[in-house]
Amino acid sequence: MALPLRTVDFQPLGRRVDTEPTATLLDAARAAGVALQATCGGAGTCGSCRVQWISGELTPATAVELMELDATERATGLRLACQAYALSDARVHLPADSLCTTQRLQLEAHGAVTVDPLEAGPGGLGLAVDLGTTKVAMYLVDLATGETIASRAAPNPQIAYGEDVISRVAYAGQQPDGAAQLTRQIRDALVVLAREVCDAAGVRRAAVREVVVVGNTAMHHLLADLPVRQLGLAPYLPAMTGPLDFAARDLGFDLEPGARVYLPPVVAGFVGSDHVAMLLGTGLDRRAGTVLAVDIGTNTEMTLLHGGRLRTCSSPSGPAFEGAHLSTGMRAAPGAVEAVRIRGNTVQVRTIDDAPPIGICGSGILDLMAELRQAGLLNERGTLQGSHPALRSGAKGPEIVLAGARETGTGRDLTVVRRDLHEIQMAKAAIRSGIDVLLDRAGLGPEDLDEVLVAGAFGSYLDLRSALRIGMFPPVPRGRIRQVGNAAGLGARQLLVSPARRQRAEALAGRAEHVELSGEPSFRDRYLGALWIPHRHPGGVGGAVR
Repeated sequence: MALPLRTVDFQPLGRRVDTEPTATLLDAARAAGVALQATCGGAGTCGSCRVQWISGELTPATAVELMELDATERATGLRLACQAYALSDARVHLPADSLCTTQRLQLEAHGAVTVDPLEAGPGGLGLAVDLGTTKVAMYLVDLATGETIASRAAPNPQIAYGEDVISRVAYAGQQPDGAAQLTRQIRDALVVLAREVCDAAGVRRAAVREVVVVGNTAMHHLLADLPVRQLGLAPYLPAMTGPLDFAARDLGFDLEPGARVYLPPVVAGFVGSDHVAMLLGTGLDRRAGTVLAVDIGTNTEMTLLHGGRLRTCSSPSGPAFEGAHLSTGMRAAPGAVEAVRIRGNTVQVRTIDDAPPIGICGSGILDLMAELRQAGLLNERGTLQGSHPALRSGAKGPEIVLAGARETGTGRDLTVVRRDLHEIQMAKAAIRSGIDVLLDRAGLGPEDLDEVLVAGAFGSYLDLRSALRIGMFPPVPRGRIRQVGNAAGLGARQLLVSPARRQRAEALAGRAEHVELSGEPSFRDRYLGALWIPHRHPGGVGGAVR
């Protein structure tokens, strides 16, 4: 009798593959299209295909591994992919130096950082950090001019312990050393990133005297070593909301001896200082009219400005936009399908770096959903229907073939099934229903929105026309929606150079009126309506944007 297949989950790329028990982790990586370093071709002589075991059961370390990896490395879970086999479903983390290619991470934002002459200090350098659930962005800034000298981004290493905030909060509470482990992980990652960004600019770390870190409430608490268990339990209260100030050395940084680390205030359990920084970076509090700002991520925060009031909420959009929970999903790395067009009988795809397709990321599957709906191949409930050369019956039901085996980087057909589309339905419904609740609280409709600002890494790359077609945003004219890039990173840099902006950010956090969606009587009905494509209002039918 054949042994069951094992699913191997490669993080932080988000690639999952079903593999035979006779396949090594290196074989599984190749089958998944993950470009692991293996200069010896898998003979076990180079030691370059290192991966870190996270969960599941692997075969014991071989004699080759005992030679190539010291006791400390083995104790941290390091294995050689060419030597290890999965004995069950398993999850492994891919260190950056083991990969031939890297994930695309958003750094840029629309706007500049200026220094008020009245606030000019002694100069020097500072680090601004946007600490996200999925990625970490760091900027080295000249404190005298506001100029960004260098920037770096890296996956958040905590992703190996959970793809979303709730998973990590649960890990912190369930494991005896869980919270401390997550705190060490992110502090160590920031120290390494600080060294990399300073080395890239050719400057001494001792010249850095200020650090600002913004992040969601869970990331903020884990960095500061604050309790997080209560963030996973209603009413999801932060341990504290005010700004924090640390000596940089207490967080592990080797910077100027007197360097300080400033953490801006958070608003609520799921509205963190990164959202406050985004509001500052977009200047939302100083805009006229009615403006909606949406920062899309595994947890999507949004704020509505109307009549001088700021109403804020968070919506659990989940990791589907990062490619998680999709049968062929992956994060934005070379080979990920990022755009799809259906033209007659053909399906056209564009991949990151024009590499052979190996999976699909969030922007690609959102595009696909919009194109399928436009072509009449997807009904308003999200069910595949009709006839098309790319639509066929598969082992898991109807599926769309994006690329044939001869075109892909895995040697297998790249397909999307109904369950994948449902994951995106749920994610877009979470965002849309949150927006609708804020509009309802203000007594407004979509037609009252003067501007919609879309921030975040995913928000920077999605096709806005596709997002409107599937109903992720309210039906407003396309010209009123603007993508603003990593506005949280811009806000962090502004906080770095200006005490006055820190005061403004603290005032912004204090002004924000938090709306807890789980307590809203209309939220459930709005969410169910938002599951329809493009959208169905409670008690009625919504229309598409053309």
